[in-house]
Amino acid sequence: MATTDITPRESAGGVGHKRIVNDMSIQVATVNGSGSQSSNTVLLRSIFQMGVPVSGKNMFPSNIAGLPTWYTIRANKNGYIGRKKEIDFLVAMNSETAVEDTMSLAPGASVLYDEPLKLDKLRADVAFYAVPYDKIVAAVCPEAKLRKLVKNMVYVGVVANLLEIEMGEVEKAIRKQFAKKVKAANLNLAAAQAGFDYAKANLKKGDVYHIERMNATAGKIIIDGNSAAALGCMFAGCTVVTWYPITPSSSLVETMIEYMKEYRIGPDGKATFAIVQAEDELAAIGMVIGAGWAGARSMTATAGPGISLMAEFAGLAYYVEVPGVIWDIQRVGPSTGLPTRTSQGDILSTAFLSHGDTKNIMLFPCSVTECFTMAPDAFNLAEQFQTLVFVMSDLDLGMNNWMSDPFEYPTTPINRGKVLGKEDLDRLGGFARYKDVDGDGIGYRTLPGTVHPAAAYFARGSGHNEKAQYSERADDFENNMERLNRKFETARSFVPRPEITKGKNAKIGIMAYGTSHWGITESRDQLREEYAIETDYLRLRAYPFTREVHEFIDQHERIYLVEQNRDAQMLTLLKLDLKPELTTRLRSIAHITGLPLDARSITDELTSMEGK
Repeated sequence: MATTDITPRESAGGVGHKRIVNDMSIQVATVNGSGSQSSNTVLLRSIFQMGVPVSGKNMFPSNIAGLPTWYTIRANKNGYIGRKKEIDFLVAMNSETAVEDTMSLAPGASVLYDEPLKLDKLRADVAFYAVPYDKIVAAVCPEAKLRKLVKNMVYVGVVANLLEIEMGEVEKAIRKQFAKKVKAANLNLAAAQAGFDYAKANLKKGDVYHIERMNATAGKIIIDGNSAAALGCMFAGCTVVTWYPITPSSSLVETMIEYMKEYRIGPDGKATFAIVQAEDELAAIGMVIGAGWAGARSMTATAGPGISLMAEFAGLAYYVEVPGVIWDIQRVGPSTGLPTRTSQGDILSTAFLSHGDTKNIMLFPCSVTECFTMAPDAFNLAEQFQTLVFVMSDLDLGMNNWMSDPFEYPTTPINRGKVLGKEDLDRLGGFARYKDVDGDGIGYRTLPGTVHPAAAYFARGSGHNEKAQYSERADDFENNMERLNRKFETARSFVPRPEITKGKNAKIGIMAYGTSHWGITESRDQLREEYAIETDYLRLRAYPFTREVHEFIDQHERIYLVEQNRDAQMLTLLKLDLKPELTTRLRSIAHITGLPLDARSITDELTSMEGK
């Protein structure tokens, strides 16, 4: 299975000779469990260290070792870090997919392959490089059982020579990758050097792709979204984490465990946090709600199947009004779906998660930076509005490598919301838990353990009145539900505002959210340069929608909403929110392959719908 849908065209003269510098996608096709992850990370970091903007995307199987896996590095001098539709330089190491991978390339691409595969007979419009990996690795790795792993580092050296990546940067990247294993670092460096030397002596450059030193990555870092989220949650003051492992969210909590062990141990040597692996997702969300009711900042991380299982408890938190944060690292469904592919398919189910009338706050990070900054936003909103807040990340953002500026130390103070202490109760004499005193729909609460006879010690998930007393009266239920809706409306003024970018007198607007952003920033340039189409762009950052979203739609003749699901789920939410006369302006561009969204697909679809 190839990861592109490019159909080879008839060559008009073989491989071209125009020099292309710092603008390419490199794809390494191997098998799962072969140790290629370290090699690919070294290759990515070597380019990054040469000052060239990069991103790395891993497409791996959900089954056991031995199945095909692809890792794609994009290097782009203009800073585009979204997926590129075309593959320019293929490293074919998997015999099972080598032919299909090669045949899917566009003319002018390059193929570096294991010599026994004999791929050079397939076509004449790409550049081929054959390398006898087994022979090379045998000379540098005496231990036969290690050769399978070290073999991958040979292609790093070959690619470095062919693309003119400096071996000094390759060595630095290897030393970083194996920082605590000097022997392994030396062995892998020898393999990379052997590959470099072989290419220098035996391979003649036949393609147009080159890496040259820039200065566009100075001071930047490479990190995945789950690690950034883990850091953000720790800085946000989270003290209770409950979870059940599920791809692609597991690494968020696994990373958080390491951070908390290092930075959240008290002077007495005891942990100031609790991280519990539950028996399932139901138990995990139940513990989050219990800890949130007790006053802790609590969270869990899951994916779509876990979200489905949490529906009943989500309704409890909504109705009892207990804070908590849930990270949904979205993957392809329904059912088990494609658990190692990316998606934005949980939007509708999460917005109304639970039975009855329920509305949930959602945040939509698009970058590793926002995974970090939206963590404290989520906890503050959860406590301010006494409800669950869902942070809707995805596999592409959560598990892949992204380039970023270093994160700034959070300065926003912790907002615990309307919490009454003993002194407040002494002054007031008492309070009604579910009474809307301030007109914003948010009642006041006390935390268990508050020493006062008027303090709460019981939470009620059944019908109740303003005083939290059991009630099945119709007017009590209606008043309570209307207040909850009023609280949700209040949230419109407090959730993160959308990011808006204006063009020049644009009649067309584009809207998107999450990782779709990176394809759209590049697509807007393509639309302008190739079709003279100017667009305005609004990136949604939260639900409920703020007034700026309504205004943006009102200002444009047509709005293209780009999302990574089949059923236009965000567009459906918008239609429920808009005046009926504005809904006819909305158009859907859906991307449902499970691969990260690329710019060319957006450009092609939008121009087709515009009749270009």
